[in-house]
Amino acid sequence: MIEVPLPSDIRLHLKSRTLELVYADGRFELDAEFLRVHSPSAEVRGHGIGQETLQTGKKFVAIKGVEAVGNYALKIVFDDGHDSGLYTWEYLHDLAHDHDRYWADYLRRLEAAGASRDNGLIARG
Repeated sequence: MIEVPLPSDIRLHLKSRTLELVYADGRFELDAEFLRVHSPSAEVRGHGIGQETLQTGKKFVAIKGVEAVGNYALKIVFDDGHDSGLYTWEYLHDLAHDHDRYWADYLRRLEAAGASRDNGLIARG
């Protein structure tokens, strides 16, 4: 069994809207928008491959709180009412370490859909 690295420290920075995770190999700050659009919830991921829902208009979302769920995950509560995703330690580690790849992919999907980080759809002329 592969052991998932656990963060040695977790800090919620309300003003900057980031969640800081400290691992043996570095310190990572994940902003609220990134965490929200990559929520592991069924609302975002769907119930199977191809059922994902592209999250738009989340640029200004904030994190209201973080709660431990057993010894395996964090529940992140966002100010847009979303609170159903359980971010496992493994998933958080993956998001932190592959942030740039995940973010670039998200921005490509937004552009392909003609959508916006600000408020949903971009008017096409």
